[in-house]
Amino acid sequence: MTTDMTAAVPFAAVHETHVAALFLVGDRAYKLKKPVDVGFLDLRTKEQRLEVCRRELALNRRFAPDVYLGLAEVTDTDGSVCDHLVVMRRMPADRRLSTLVAAGEPVADVVGHIARMIATCHAAAERSEQITAQGSRDAILGRWRASFGELRGLDDPAVAPGVVAEIERLTETFLAGREPLFAARMSEGRIVDGHGDLLADDIFCLDDGPRVLDCLEFDDRLRWLDGLDDIAFLAMDLERLGAPDLAARLLARYAEFAADPTPASLCHHYLAYRAFVRVKVACLRHAQGNAAAAEEATRYAGIALDHLRRGQVRLVLVGGLPGTGKTTVAGALADELGAVLLSSDRLRKELAGRDPGVSAAAAYRQGIYDAEHTERTYRELLRRARSLLARGETVVLDASWHRQVHRDAARAVAGDTHSALAQLRCYAPTDVAAARIGRRTGSASDADVGIAVVMASHTDPWPDAVAIDTVKAPSVNLREALRAIGGGR
Repeated sequence: MTTDMTAAVPFAAVHETHVAALFLVGDRAYKLKKPVDVGFLDLRTKEQRLEVCRRELALNRRFAPDVYLGLAEVTDTDGSVCDHLVVMRRMPADRRLSTLVAAGEPVADVVGHIARMIATCHAAAERSEQITAQGSRDAILGRWRASFGELRGLDDPAVAPGVVAEIERLTETFLAGREPLFAARMSEGRIVDGHGDLLADDIFCLDDGPRVLDCLEFDDRLRWLDGLDDIAFLAMDLERLGAPDLAARLLARYAEFAADPTPASLCHHYLAYRAFVRVKVACLRHAQGNAAAAEEATRYAGIALDHLRRGQVRLVLVGGLPGTGKTTVAGALADELGAVLLSSDRLRKELAGRDPGVSAAAAYRQGIYDAEHTERTYRELLRRARSLLARGETVVLDASWHRQVHRDAARAVAGDTHSALAQLRCYAPTDVAAARIGRRTGSASDADVGIAVVMASHTDPWPDAVAIDTVKAPSVNLREALRAIGGGR
C-alpha cells in the first residue's frame, strides 16, 4: 500500500454536510461547524460550536490522536474571534477502507488491525454506572421500539410492512428471553464509551496502521454501548459493501483481542440493529422525497432480517432409540450451529459420580437407569439448557426423549426463554441399530440390544418430531436436520 498524496489530488477542496463544512488545504483539513439547529444538535451560538469542537477533538483523539491536531480560531477583519475550527491531518481519499473494499484490494490484515485497535480502545474506555445502564436489555429494547415507532409514523416507509413486522417479531422474541445475557454483559464491564459510528468511509488504511475518524459526539447515550455493538456497526457496513468474509473476520478478531466469547446470537442481534438503524434513516430520506432511498432501505432491511433469523436462539431435541444415530446427528448439528451440546448419557453418569467412559450397565430401569436417576437427569439437563438459552446460546440436547412428559418439560423451557423449539427423532432399521450397538467402544451409553427392544415398547408417540432416517450418509442427515429446524450458518 502507498499513502502518498500525488499531484492528481487537488491542493484545496471543500465538502459539506448538514452541520459542517470541511476545507481541505494541502496536508490539512479544517472543519467549521455551521450555525444551525437540527433538533438533535444546536449550533446556533459561537459558544455552542466551540464546545462541540472541543468535544469532537477530545473524543476522536482516543482513536486517532495524530489526526486530530487541535483547534484554530476564525477571526473577523477587526481581529476578534468569530468562530473556531477543528484542525486535522488530511487523509488520502484513495485509502478509505470503503474504497479499498469496493476495489477488491486485499485488506484482511488491515481489518485485523482495526479489530485490535478498537478492542484496545474499548479496554481503556470510560466506564460508569450511567454508561453501563445503556447496555441493559430494556435500554436496547427502547431503541428498537423508538425506530419501529418512527417507521410507523411514515405514510410510506419504503419497506414492505411484512418485512418490518417480521423484524419486529424476531427482535421482541430475542430480547424477551435474554435479560440474563445483557445483565451478564453489564456486570462484565462490556458497556463502554465507544465510537458509536464506525463506518468504512471514515477509516483510512495507511502504511503505519489504520486511522479511525468521526466518532459520534452529539449524544453521549448513543456512544455508550456494548463494545460488540460498536464493532458490529463496521461489520454490518462491510457486509453492505459485499464483503461478508471481512465482516466475519473483523468480529472474530475483535472477540479474540477483547477476550469476549460472546454467543453468536448476540453478534447477529447487534448486526441486525445496526442495519435497521440504516433502514430507518433511508426511510426518512425517502419520505422527504429521495426516491432512490427506497432501494437502500430494502437492502438494509434484508441484512437485518437475515441476521435476526440466523440469530434465533433454539432448543433442539435430538432423540431416538439406542443405535439410531442420535448422538452423531446431535454432535454434527451442534458443530454446524455453533451450539452447546448436552448429552443425557454423559450427564447421567456425572450426576451419579461415574466416569462417562466406564460402563454402568444394568437391566432396564435398574441401577443409575432407574426412574429416580432418569428424572434427575432430565431435570438437570433442562435446568442447564434454560440457563444457556437465557444467555443467548442455542442448545442441542442429545437424549432418548421417549417420554412425552420430558418433551413437555422441554417445551416449557423453550417457551419460558422465548426460544425456538425443534424436535428431531432419529430412526434406523432394527438390524442396523443392533449392528451399531455391537460396534460401540468408549461410548457413554450402556444400552444393549435387549434394552433397545424393551425401550421401543415403552416409547410414547412423538408426532411433533421430524423423523431423520440415519441410514443415509451423515452429511445428508445433517442437511435434513438443518432444513427441519431452519438453521445453519
